[in-house]
Parts: sequence; structure tokens; C-alpha cells
Amino acid sequence: MLAANMKRAGLDVFLLFEKDFYLSNKKDAEFLVYNFNYEFYEDSFYLKKFELKENSLIILNSKDCLHMRIDPPFDTRYLRYLWMLRFYQEKGIKILNSADGILKYNEKLHAYSQPSSLASFVGSSSREFLQFAELMKKENYDHLILKPLDLFQGMGVEKIALSSSELEHRFHSKILENNGPIVAQPYCHEVTRGEIRAIYFKGRELGSILKVPKPGEFLANIAQGANFHAIELSPKIKMECDRIAEELTLEGVDWVAYDILGDHVSEINITCPGLLVEVSIAHQKNLALELIKQL
Repeated sequence: MLAANMKRAGLDVFLLFEKDFYLSNKKDAEFLVYNFNYEFYEDSFYLKKFELKENSLIILNSKDCLHMRIDPPFDTRYLRYLWMLRFYQEKGIKILNSADGILKYNEKLHAYSQPSSLASFVGSSSREFLQFAELMKKENYDHLILKPLDLFQGMGVEKIALSSSELEHRFHSKILENNGPIVAQPYCHEVTRGEIRAIYFKGRELGSILKVPKPGEFLANIAQGANFHAIELSPKIKMECDRIAEELTLEGVDWVAYDILGDHVSEINITCPGLLVEVSIAHQKNLALELIKQL
């Protein structure tokens, strides 16, 4: 959607694929890139058609911008691309979001450091995990959410009763599945009423939606079937999101998508801040154009 709207606005925009991305300290940044055709559904921000056209060679300079849209997990493969992007960033080419910013901030851990965060445990220590579980019982929670530290779209998220005899076993299983520390948080029943996605660019809110899980489900992910509609942030949460976005902008992280549960900022998405299409639909406003104006 963003690429199509950039082209419609008269900007030069191309697609660059992993197989053609490289760096060399002996030559200019010359890439094989692809033009494309697109077509939107009538009165919609969803794309009806998006197809590759001819390729060409271009040399990037300081007036150009690279935006990486590789999905998590944030693994070694992902890290290599960030290192390579950082090389070009140091050559004066704009990287959106900044490679340094993405390297510095984990999307979940940065949220957990905020005043409004839910109680959170991250690690692989059974002793500390079980102590955290006992603390959650004392605070009258009945379930925990176990999830990976570096995935997205609700992948690998599991709900388990605090009273379950399988609690420690499931904790160990999740560690093996994810090859390292995992996240544990109390299950908040507010999620059945929905989770907010708020999109920000350069410190300013573009729009927000409430994602409501399917009946009987607990994942408020549109990729998992959740519905959505436009919503306004409460003054308290908006103030916190504004502050975080302004701080991240100073680090070169302009495009941010928050997940907000009740009064808690639960995730600060900066690797692939999604749902620009859905938030545009909910607000009946082309937010890609709002973003382009600020590039």
C-alpha cells in the first residue's frame, strides 16, 4: 500500500529483494531493483493487484531511502541485514527505521520498561518463573500467557492455567521451541474486549483501531481472525505513546505501531509496524499519504 501510494504521488519507488541486496566497500551502492504495477479495489485501501514489472540498475545516494520489510523472527539472518543496512546508513543513505534503533530496542522489552507495562517475566530460569507464577496467583490472576520474545502476529502465543500441573513442563517446552528465554505475563480478561493498535510516524499518531478477538478466542490479531474498528486513545495512554514515539524518533525510529491492552502498552513494534491498511480503512483516510508527506 505504501509503495503504491508513493508511486501514485509521483515518487520514484522500487522493490529490492534479499537476493539482490549486498554491500561492497569497493563500489557505489548499485542495486538491481524492480518496478511494479498495482490496482486498488474500488473505494478501498486493499490492493486488488500487485505485480512485478521490468528490473533496472540504480545507484543510491544521500537523497534515497531504504525501508526493510522482512518479517521477524529477529534471528541471525535478520541481524545480518541490519548490520548491512548500518553500513549504508553510515554512508549517508536514510534507513527507515534506523538500523541502529532496531538493534538497540527489542519490541517487547522496550514496552516492559514503560510505567504502564503489564507484569512481565523474561527468561529461562524455572525457579524464577515459578516464583513469578506464585506472585501472579497472589494478585488474583488465573492464567499466564507464554510467548516468544522475537515473533509476531500472535505466533507461538500460548495460554495456560496457573493451577495446571503442566505449567513448568510447558515453560520448558516453550524454551526448547524458541531456543532461549521466553516471555510470561498474566492473562488479562480485557483482551476479550479488544486490544488497540496505534500507528505513529515521526512522533505523531496517524490513527488507532481496536482489534477484537473472535468469540471464544484470546488472540486479538487480525491475522488470526480478529475484527477491528476505529478508536481514540485515552488521554493517559496517548500521552505515554507520544512520549515513547518522540524518544524513538531521536534514535531514527520514525515508524512505530503500539499494541495496547487496557491501560498497558504491551508491545512497541518497530521491525515491521503493520496494519497501515486496516487503520486507514477504519478511519476512512489514506494514512499512507499522511506518512509520505513527512518523509
